[in-house]
Amino acid sequence: MHRLLSLIALVASLLALSAPATAAPSGSPMRPEEAFVLSAQALDPQTVEVTVKIAGDYYLYADKFRFRADPDTVSFGTPQRPPGKVKNDEFFGTVETYRKEVKLVLPVTAPDGVTKFRLLGSVQGCWDGGICYPPNEQTADIDLMAKPVKTGGNFLDGLLSRDDTSALSAAGGSGVAGDESGRIAGLLRDASGPLVLLSFFGFGLLLAFTPCMFPMIPILSGIIVGHGHHISRGRAFLLSLVYVLGMAVTYAAAGVAAGLSGTMLSAALQNAWVLGSFALVFVLLSLSMFGFYELQLPSALQSRLSSTASHQKGGNLGGVAVMGVLSALIVGPCVAAPLAGALLYIAQTGNAVLGGAALFAMALGMGAPLLAVGVAARSVLPRAGAWMEGVKKAFGVMLLAVAVWLLTPVVPPLLPMLAWAALLVFSGIFLHAIDPLPPQAKGWQRFWKGVGVVLLIGGSAMLVGALAGSRDPLQPLAVLRTGAASANAAEAPRFEKVSSLAELDARLASTDRPVMLDFYADWCVSCKEMERFTFTDPGVAARMNRMLLLKADVTANNDDDKALLKRFNLFGPPGTIFFDRGGKERDGLRVVGFLEAGAFGEVLDRALR
Repeated sequence: MHRLLSLIALVASLLALSAPATAAPSGSPMRPEEAFVLSAQALDPQTVEVTVKIAGDYYLYADKFRFRADPDTVSFGTPQRPPGKVKNDEFFGTVETYRKEVKLVLPVTAPDGVTKFRLLGSVQGCWDGGICYPPNEQTADIDLMAKPVKTGGNFLDGLLSRDDTSALSAAGGSGVAGDESGRIAGLLRDASGPLVLLSFFGFGLLLAFTPCMFPMIPILSGIIVGHGHHISRGRAFLLSLVYVLGMAVTYAAAGVAAGLSGTMLSAALQNAWVLGSFALVFVLLSLSMFGFYELQLPSALQSRLSSTASHQKGGNLGGVAVMGVLSALIVGPCVAAPLAGALLYIAQTGNAVLGGAALFAMALGMGAPLLAVGVAARSVLPRAGAWMEGVKKAFGVMLLAVAVWLLTPVVPPLLPMLAWAALLVFSGIFLHAIDPLPPQAKGWQRFWKGVGVVLLIGGSAMLVGALAGSRDPLQPLAVLRTGAASANAAEAPRFEKVSSLAELDARLASTDRPVMLDFYADWCVSCKEMERFTFTDPGVAARMNRMLLLKADVTANNDDDKALLKRFNLFGPPGTIFFDRGGKERDGLRVVGFLEAGAFGEVLDRALR
């Protein structure tokens, strides 16, 4: 028995010697600045990469990184780091740790003119021999304009190949979470030029079927119809192509300008005066289709500015191109993920050529279905007679609807309600809703009278609802139901407004709940869609009410608004950012643009975990 016990002890000793990960390391512990060596460099003017080399037998805690700057006018966003190795620590419980080396990406916000500063980084870790160090602060001098030195792959290279949706993705180490726009920015960084252009053309095709693109259909169709039944199929295709190219060039130019400047270009366009002016253009176009005056072009502005050129083919094409430009700037301002990703890449890398080309390809994809619409509008035109006048009036109504749609975000809610009501009532009257049918009326006459009656009833209901206090065109009479308004108000999520980075940081530091930050602007159509269709969903509202709800209203686009957007690398609303109970942004949970209730509910489920 004694020999057996001795043999067991010998085997145990050999096993212990062969397992250095669990054995106490030999020698004396190193000084913390020798065990953990911090260095940093600027990847671009908005991003710093921090590298910490970790000696053998030592490890760092993943949640103990702290960074500040000298001067303190320079601020940092949430550090983005790779996933660490889970360790059951006797001091802190289950924690994430790093060994050998770790690279972090740190978003930077610096005042204009400040390109150099000192980064002070604090790390904390332990020695396998049983010693844990207090936080150790080291410094590194940063020059934001210096060209980064290639030191080998960083953690983003591995993350881009992962299937985990919470993995981070960024353009050139931007520190953007793994939301869709961040992954698209990563695609621009890593992919070849032809693949980038092909991908963005595909993104454009998908965007072509979003609500933002629908108003372009009556505009282009009205252009084709305005030329009359004599227009050839080739001419219809040429007009449609010029319209799409005008839209594409504008998207590329405006996108590059917004990306390089880092400002919300749409904020300058989405105000009552600008939208009111262009809504007036569409009203003038529609009135010409109703026969109030004669215009060869469906562009009143182009005809009045150049009456002699408006009757020439060159003028025709020029007017159509102008309409394409206006449509791109005014009718389609939504910040969708492909557009946000391209702008993010342009702003962070300065590669305006590839970013602009990607936006141009995206706009061509958005316009491809419009080419089919233009040719189809020509092919369905009646050859002559009263039908032609009916078709022109129908498109005149559509253009009036576009004018109302343009003004909806920037005028009091009562005015769009009254405008929709008037449009429906007058359309019903023009369809003979209140005129008696002759005894020998044909089927189509009865059909259109029925449509007119429906429009007349709908417009009347909307008018009654507006006068009763309703501001919802889809449910104008809901306000008449007893207690309906108060019940809806009670269920609606309530937001706290934050107007600066200081207010945001203070609220994040004082909460013990998950946090949702919503970026909003009065001129943002998709923001209103999120509020109307997504946030009011009972299931979504119930989840949201379990969180601290913060709203950043960036309507004014002042310095504080720009700082908030820049902190999260957003180019405009809508954008939704989620934070955990400790105030740290949740990776991969950003929502950029409009998202339906079902999909948004799934994101909320992940944010609440």
